[in-house]
Amino acid sequence: MHAQSPIVRRKSRQIHVGQVPVGGGAPISVQSMTNTNTLDVAATVAQIRQLETAGADIVRVSVPDMDAAEAFGRIKRQVEVPLVADIHFDYKIALRVAELGVDCLRINPGNIGKEERVRAVVSAARDNGIPIRIGVNAGSLEKDLQRKYGEPTPEALVESAMRHIDHLERLDFPDFKVSVKASDVFMAVAAYRQLAGMIEQPLHLGITEAGGLRSGTVKSSIGLGLLLMDGIGDTIRVSLAADPVEEIKVGFDMLKSLRLRSKGINFIACPSCSRQNFDVIGTMNVLEERLEDIMTPLDVSVIGCIVNGPGEAKESDIGLTGGSPANLVYIDGKPARKLRNDHLVDDLERLIREKVREKEQAEQDLIARGQ
Repeated sequence: MHAQSPIVRRKSRQIHVGQVPVGGGAPISVQSMTNTNTLDVAATVAQIRQLETAGADIVRVSVPDMDAAEAFGRIKRQVEVPLVADIHFDYKIALRVAELGVDCLRINPGNIGKEERVRAVVSAARDNGIPIRIGVNAGSLEKDLQRKYGEPTPEALVESAMRHIDHLERLDFPDFKVSVKASDVFMAVAAYRQLAGMIEQPLHLGITEAGGLRSGTVKSSIGLGLLLMDGIGDTIRVSLAADPVEEIKVGFDMLKSLRLRSKGINFIACPSCSRQNFDVIGTMNVLEERLEDIMTPLDVSVIGCIVNGPGEAKESDIGLTGGSPANLVYIDGKPARKLRNDHLVDDLERLIREKVREKEQAEQDLIARGQ
């Protein structure tokens, strides 16, 4: 389960969003966006903290006007995770949040007007060590590109991105990342593949407006999975019409499945059948909910019978195999003890947490010996 991913990642320039490196071989960061009213500072801070707890590396906040910019400053002082300010058209908002400590500006240079305005934003970004994210979306392409191509196409997305990039390159500002999002999987994948060979900057992946929790997860997993398998992508956002915390969970599960990130428990569980000796689905539902707080990487297999159970358990940190009259638990691939169904979830949770503490202590001891 711990084998290295066979994916060879695209080489890219590294930028920093706060303390989080993006590109240049850094771990692929997972981000989400708040959906609270930015003017409601308390609600926005609360949601950002929920996202932090879920494991978010970066959080984006919409800043539509100057009042929201001032609120952003108050929000920024109350959280630890790096914040990206999402800004459209008004360059003065970008200048203000730069003063207030923003970690990244999401602003398209071509949309903020005259050259001196672009130059002012770039100067503020350069002076404060702030990267810029160029975000192209199929739903908001420039009118002349809509006329030229007739409809959104991968080529139109890339041409739009290159226009914005040209502004930054003329000002010798290389610290940016780019997204070319579409709700259509084929269009988004084709656009990212084209752009990946044209620039050295990191790419922010996403299938925009992907849908609800189930449909959006499926669509995003297919689109982002294709790109990640190609080695394309340095940071991801799974766009769901759902609680933003779910975006973080899905993003990490996606990266874990491709062995690109290890964070939290990687569950291996059977879909269950009439051979099961305990309630696999019920057990998994409770375990996932109870163990969400664990961030230490751990492989846990939960298999209902002896057909595949022992094989999966031998490859896991902890493995549960259904059996009669009791179920068998493997630890580090070896049979360790038997658990009866009466307190199965409680006992298994305790063993998992003990294993997590043991693993964390071993890591601390290793660090201490290296100092």
